[in-house]
Amino acid sequence: MRIEYFIKVFDELNTMELYQILKLRNEVFIVEQCCAYQDLDDKDLDSYHLMCFVNDKLAGYTRLLPPNVSYDEASIGRVVIGSDFRGLTLGKKLMENSIASCKELFGSSAIRISAQTYLTKFYNALGFIETGEPYIEDGIPHIEMIKM
Repeated sequence: MRIEYFIKVFDELNTMELYQILKLRNEVFIVEQCCAYQDLDDKDLDSYHLMCFVNDKLAGYTRLLPPNVSYDEASIGRVVIGSDFRGLTLGKKLMENSIASCKELFGSSAIRISAQTYLTKFYNALGFIETGEPYIEDGIPHIEMIKM
């Protein structure tokens, strides 16, 4: 199994990469989670796009947001692993790569995320701690978390 990671700003994405990213986000966040929401929120234009390919197929993705796009801090969003690639510990590796990339790209130590609450322990294991109270976003329970 060959795993490769690539990071690009929006303008560097080719049409096939953009299509694969949007298809994966749509398959998981809209169809699988039965959640009608506005995925295309203009933040993609200001973000870095971290893609994880397994044997040349997009298996995972995160959106790395600079400070002051979603929060005062840098942020990681749209964290997704395709259904065909779950159970391979790719999620942990993807997040570790995303955290390291945020520190390298933005030079800030703090990273804030909006996590689905069922994934709280997953993010705790990566050093994130809950801040505030759980809330509903697009019909799904979330909580803000931060890693200092």
